[in-house]
Amino acid sequence: MRFRFLHAADLHLDSPLLGLSAKSPEFAARIEDASRQAFDNLVELALAEDCRLLVVAGDAFDRDWRDWRTGRFFVERLARLREGGVKVVMILGNHDAQNGLAARLEASDNFTLFSSRCAQSAVFEDIGAAAHGRSFPNREVAENIALDYPPPLPGYFNIGVLHTCATGREGHEPYAPCTVEQLRNHGYQYWALGHVHAREVLCEDPPILYSGNLQARHIRETGAKGATLVEVEDGAVTRLEHRPLDVARFAHERIDIGAVDGRDALLALVLERAQATCAAAEGRALALRVELCGASPLHAELVADAPALREEIETMFAAISPDLWLEKLSLRTQALAREAKVDPSVAGGLREAIEELFAQGWLEGRLKERLSRIRAKLPPNAHGEDLTRLMEAEGAARARALALALLERGDG
Repeated sequence: MRFRFLHAADLHLDSPLLGLSAKSPEFAARIEDASRQAFDNLVELALAEDCRLLVVAGDAFDRDWRDWRTGRFFVERLARLREGGVKVVMILGNHDAQNGLAARLEASDNFTLFSSRCAQSAVFEDIGAAAHGRSFPNREVAENIALDYPPPLPGYFNIGVLHTCATGREGHEPYAPCTVEQLRNHGYQYWALGHVHAREVLCEDPPILYSGNLQARHIRETGAKGATLVEVEDGAVTRLEHRPLDVARFAHERIDIGAVDGRDALLALVLERAQATCAAAEGRALALRVELCGASPLHAELVADAPALREEIETMFAAISPDLWLEKLSLRTQALAREAKVDPSVAGGLREAIEELFAQGWLEGRLKERLSRIRAKLPPNAHGEDLTRLMEAEGAARARALALALLERGDG
């Protein structure tokens, strides 16, 4: 028996691409349907590759979905898969479990949603496969639910569907923990994992892997996003292939400008890296963070004129593509090392005073106090709270850098 199936997870349908609306409404508007378009790409891939099964390992929906149009969109795509002979099995993850509407979807007869009360099995006699899984009953599942999954069915290709942090992953809540050894010993031929948004193969025999999410939502989710195409023959996996399905992509380019000797050369270097990143995105909309680093004679000029530099780069990016957006310009450069000596000038005295205030924590203390008062006046769940947290974390260091840069320019 030979068949193909798709393993996908963390669709987060209709979830906004975080940070874009506040920073660039125009760019956000062009890609506001990115999660839907990525799911449409998944459906078309399943049909084009003659897949018999689609496995969704949790978080198809987002926690605060309250609009039935999202559910209707999902059900309509299930019907299209049904017409193509594709069955769908799905579990609810931590985000789905917070959404009371997700568990009440009236889907087509090709769709199986595993219970949250206990692990279940779905058998597909036509392809000789069985899928086993359990939905999250609530957001915070701290126990190892995989321990209660049923044993493999003899003579079938067994697929475990699990939303889990495994042994722990940075940036992800420690939900439904388990070990790779435990999953291997369970006897299934494939484990389809969800929850972690970066694709990762935990084990090759049997395959135990995170497919990653279909569509990145913020700058911490860089690179190609999609699903895993699996081919099975005579009860064994013969092919595993990651297929990019995203329509918008995030990238972070860290550029060392230590060897750059002028502003024109700097812009040329940024242009070169941006063009290469655009080419790698293969025509997708791209939100690019540019981080400049290294000890450079340009440091003072860049820090003092950061807004102007950003505008220059944005203009340059617009000429490359209307779908290339400068998500953030991050300046992490340093001034060239000065010879250690007493500077008797006024600038030297000011420099010493700035460094002393920073070393004593005066700047951080005053800023933290002021931002706390601002946060207390914000309404619950206000987006401004994230901004004040960022200012609290980075504001003092940026103020110091700007003050020293202005002194450096005046001194020169």
